[in-house]
Amino acid sequence: MIIFPIVIMVSLILYVYYKVAILRSNDTLNQLYMNAKGKICLGLFVVFFGVNQYLYYQTQLALYIGIVFFLMGALQLVDGYKRARHYRKEQKRLSRE
Repeated sequence: MIIFPIVIMVSLILYVYYKVAILRSNDTLNQLYMNAKGKICLGLFVVFFGVNQYLYYQTQLALYIGIVFFLMGALQLVDGYKRARHYRKEQKRLSRE
């Protein structure tokens, strides 16, 4: 299961990238969009971290902790996706005007 650590590392690197991109941008809408993309990466990180921990330990405690991580990550992922979609539409709408 080498795919899980790779996805975990890539999502963590992208999360840090988007958080740094927020600091470099002066446009508020762009900052909100980058924050939403960062939330997506954070959600992926937490989901895959929870799944990886359960697959590594395979105990009942690891299952419960993995479920909590999975749910928290899924909530971050869905919220970030909704926000990113909204801010992307706002950017397109403002660029047409």
